[in-house]
Amino acid sequence: MRQWLASFVIDLNLCPFAKRELVNDRVRFAATPAATQDDLLQALATELESLQRDDSVATTLLIHPQVLQDFRDYNQFLDAVDGLLLDLQLDGVFQVASFHPDYQFADTAPDDAENYTNRSPYPMLHILREASLERVIADTPDVAQIPIRNVALMNEMGRESLQQLLQACFRDARH
Repeated sequence: MRQWLASFVIDLNLCPFAKRELVNDRVRFAATPAATQDDLLQALATELESLQRDDSVATTLLIHPQVLQDFRDYNQFLDAVDGLLLDLQLDGVFQVASFHPDYQFADTAPDDAENYTNRSPYPMLHILREASLERVIADTPDVAQIPIRNVALMNEMGRESLQQLLQACFRDARH
């Protein structure tokens, strides 16, 4: 997954904040063997607690290859993620961004290139510290242009090129 973050997210500059954290070794890659949604919620709770205790880690990518392979199920699961943040009184402390091999934004076709801004080799939940995110956003000019620029880049690169790049990351993730 480090390869995906480096060659897809950082090299394409989809997230201008990611490089600093990866270079400073402040990204935790946590793969869970969770096979059920309940197991995944427990793994997420554990990661949230770990981040609370260890501020040397800026962000965690919780990779869950055995559960929520179907994007619709994954997307519905995000409601449970929000509920967990509320239950743990961590809403406003952390937020969870979503990445999935079949990610699809509302009002797009499954094969639209812009969906690749949130596609990854495996389903994952990206746990972000809200305070860190707010600081970075405040220091970044034209932050609102990032998603617009990303969609334009994805459309310029085209689905076939993006699919090949993502598949190369998937192959690297298995090794």
